[in-house]
Amino acid sequence: MKKIKLGRSDLNVSEIALGCMRMDKLNAEDAAKVIETAFDEGINFYDHADIYGKGESEKRFAESLKRTSIKRDDILLQSKAGIRSGFFDFSKEHIISTVEGSLKRLDTEYLDVLLLHRPDALVEPGEVAEAFNELYSAGKVKHFGVSNHSPLQIELLKKYIDQDLIANQLQFSVMHTGMVDAGIHVNTKNENSIDHDRAILDYSRINDMTIQPWSPVHAEKGVFLNNPEYQEVNDKLTEIGKKYDVDNEAMAIAWILRHPAQMQVILGTMTPERIRNYAKASGVMMTREEWYSIYRAAGNIVP
Repeated sequence: MKKIKLGRSDLNVSEIALGCMRMDKLNAEDAAKVIETAFDEGINFYDHADIYGKGESEKRFAESLKRTSIKRDDILLQSKAGIRSGFFDFSKEHIISTVEGSLKRLDTEYLDVLLLHRPDALVEPGEVAEAFNELYSAGKVKHFGVSNHSPLQIELLKKYIDQDLIANQLQFSVMHTGMVDAGIHVNTKNENSIDHDRAILDYSRINDMTIQPWSPVHAEKGVFLNNPEYQEVNDKLTEIGKKYDVDNEAMAIAWILRHPAQMQVILGTMTPERIRNYAKASGVMMTREEWYSIYRAAGNIVP
């Protein structure tokens, strides 16, 4: 498994991470198999959030980790804060209480990374700064980042906080390419020239923020892999995958990893076999022509 630096930090992370949102659906034994499989494939980064399974996913991870031989120091844990029932909350009190809850459920003394989940329209950046400083000084959070944030929302936070923001978790897949589309269609009147993401891709590269794509195999109608609704892109992924001795599933992940932004893909599967298969994407370096042919097969237009 290829390793990359997470933002400007000293964290050496696997370019594929395991998202643990659905871990609450597994029993402890099956969850342990998932964790072990990911670790054996070289995945050292595990993504959580306080809302996943209403906290049960973090608890299941902690109890299942104890069934393995994997030590806390062997892995990196990330969690998120800010989503509440019907609203968002970046208040100092909520950020700190959320981290305290995650630390307890994960049975750990610290988080390697804390992300602010979805933007809070009522954010008071000074409060965020106070929360970050308190958590960092106490050794409870080592690094910070955001999720689903635009460049200016990030700049607003950076005006107040002392810590670097090293990651931004954003939806991206071969069937969800908005942040790429807008750049390709600059100076055209095409529909894809509409920039819904505020040039977040270029901003992230300029500022050395690692993009963490979530839902990497999803489209509007659900998972697009092996879905007849998305036959053309599956055929193209399969065709090119034969050259690299991987299937269409691994190629969907390899397509994301091919981008020079050096993203870190967040897998959502809880199936060991799929984890092993997706992991084969690491190190696949398709050509520029192949990357664009997959992009076009997904229904995108190259002007």
